[in-house]
Amino acid sequence: MDLVVLSGKGGTGKTTIATALSELYNDVVRVDCDVDASNFYMFYKGKDIEKSNFIGGKKATIDKERCIECGKCKTVCKFDAIENFKIDPFLCEGCGTCTLICPQNAIKLEEEKTAETFITELDKGLISRAEMEVGSDGSGKLVTDLRKKAKIFNKDDKLTIIDGSPGIGCAVIASITGSDAILIVTEPTASGLEDLKRVIALCGHFGILPMVCVNKYDINKEMTVDIENFINEKGIKLVGKIPYDNTVMKSINDLKPITYYKESIANKAIEHMWKNIKQII
Repeated sequence: MDLVVLSGKGGTGKTTIATALSELYNDVVRVDCDVDASNFYMFYKGKDIEKSNFIGGKKATIDKERCIECGKCKTVCKFDAIENFKIDPFLCEGCGTCTLICPQNAIKLEEEKTAETFITELDKGLISRAEMEVGSDGSGKLVTDLRKKAKIFNKDDKLTIIDGSPGIGCAVIASITGSDAILIVTEPTASGLEDLKRVIALCGHFGILPMVCVNKYDINKEMTVDIENFINEKGIKLVGKIPYDNTVMKSINDLKPITYYKESIANKAIEHMWKNIKQII
């Protein structure tokens, strides 16, 4: 069972809720698919049991001995990655056009390491995660790799909780492909509602009916009602409404899941939400 936690934008509390849900299950596999802003793993300490290099693409390189400095490569580069017969690896997209135009075959594409992936064993379960190289972007390919590695180590078919990227981009699509359930975390603002609509539309494209959680619902109760009305029209289940709670910020600063603070009103609301989620999945 793969449960993906998504949000339409960053900062809604997606990772906080994903962390809390993973704590409420005895033995769970965690996958940090928010690779551009990876912080799911920061709440845990464990032992890395596997480490691999991830090759995310290719970059062009120029062989100075073969190059005659004709400048043809610079004229065809759409990314302005070539200057003074040198290639800027941060601008090069690895499209390969320069390799085709070079009369001396002095340019070739070489594989580029864009991240390191880890399987980390925790006290309860494990986590599949990545650390990006400086200047590298996350991709759907990397997310798929993290999910595949998690499945290899998930021999007993345990619950897998996936902390997805915000938005509706390639990494999000890779996070939800083949998943069993989706929880969308939103907030009671006009932009939060519009972002929610886009994520719901994406889920509909893949034939998955998501669940919705409104975080900090009490900071704008009128907008929360608008969100409830919208998802009711779509036949989508509202599984939880989390109140604003200063303890959440303390838990983040302490790098502890909110479930460690038993008297927290946010924790109690998340525990109630987890009961609702279990009835659905």
